[in-house]
Amino acid sequence: MKVMVRYKVKPDQAAENERLIKAVFAELAEKKTPGIRYNTYKLPDGVSFVHLATVEVEPNPLFALETFKRFSGTIQERCEEAPVTLQLTEVGAHDGLR
Repeated sequence: MKVMVRYKVKPDQAAENERLIKAVFAELAEKKTPGIRYNTYKLPDGVSFVHLATVEVEPNPLFALETFKRFSGTIQERCEEAPVTLQLTEVGAHDGLR
């Protein structure tokens, strides 16, 4: 399953949002979490974020992480535009970086 989530935080919440995201990535690395590829990007406006996840196991490993629970449990408070989640269907891919 491939998922994209996009949202916009309030300007005064951008740094806190980044801090919470980095904590999720730290826990993923610490636990060496298998079955998921996860990337987060900050857009040029500095307050919009896009998360891309490829999940190959059930249940989604993110949902078990304490840091992800903290991040997602307070997302509405930080947002100016609520998260929109889209399931993606891959049409093609190329990875010339590996």
